[in-house]
Amino acid sequence: MTHKRDLRIVFMGTPDFAVATLKALIDNNYNVVGVLTAPDRPAGRGQKLRASAVKEFALEHQLNILQPTNLKAESFLEDLKALNANLQIIVAFRMLPKVVWQMPKYGTFNLHASLLPQYRGAAPIHWAIINGETKTGVTTFFIDEKIDTGAIIQSEETEIGPTTTVGQLHDELMAIGSELVIKTVEQIETDSVTTTIQPQTDDLRTAYKLNRENCKIDWSQPIDTIYNKIRGLNPFPTAWCYLDNDDNEPLSVKLYGVEKREENHNNANGCIIATKDELKVACQGGYINILEIQLPGKRKMEIKSLLNGFNFSESSKLL
Repeated sequence: MTHKRDLRIVFMGTPDFAVATLKALIDNNYNVVGVLTAPDRPAGRGQKLRASAVKEFALEHQLNILQPTNLKAESFLEDLKALNANLQIIVAFRMLPKVVWQMPKYGTFNLHASLLPQYRGAAPIHWAIINGETKTGVTTFFIDEKIDTGAIIQSEETEIGPTTTVGQLHDELMAIGSELVIKTVEQIETDSVTTTIQPQTDDLRTAYKLNRENCKIDWSQPIDTIYNKIRGLNPFPTAWCYLDNDDNEPLSVKLYGVEKREENHNNANGCIIATKDELKVACQGGYINILEIQLPGKRKMEIKSLLNGFNFSESSKLL
């Protein structure tokens, strides 16, 4: 019978996605001796300092919190070492220096929201949808010196529905991921881990960091490409484009809920067809029917609310 290890865990994470895993560790009575999370950041119109979601949860459960700005600082390394952890778990944190991830006896493992080696990088959930994947998953792996390349411990697969948004998939993977972390900890706890080296392949898709440029809609692309981009960025950080309504400077607008309608037409790409009840935009292979939109300085609104008070010209288009 395998001996059960006495684990002392340091958890590292920052956003909501990480909270589910930290909660699962607490609910399963694991000894979390410390929590690393990002420093408080200015947020909102008042730019008041705001704690991370992980910090708020850690405070509620009276956990020891570290918020280093420099992961190589001697003072931080001394504080981390003083926790006497023998296992470190990372969920949506930052790249660690070797001196940190090598510190615990049983290693440091990460939960990544893709089926590695596919979608290494900062935004795996978004890019899986943007690229039209029909499946994805979560993976636990031991940290090494490169980004998301370490030996795989476990993975769990799930399907991506044809209308699934990144918000929906985020929440699903958050739940699946927290369960996978517990399974991984149980294996480490009982010394029953078997790892798999990530395969070397040229057919890799990367989860690049999202920015304003790669979130912009190109209305000359095929309907599926546009539709997948919009749902892959809904609700955050949101796909955007320009609204050209003739009489004004083009407006930067964000698109949230949309539907696609595949049909033949002779309209120019980006051409807007507006009625009292709907607004659709022409593209290769059909129309994107806009259900939710956000204008500059306004809140997100249903398209019927926009149509009640906004006049589109015959030459209105999205750019």
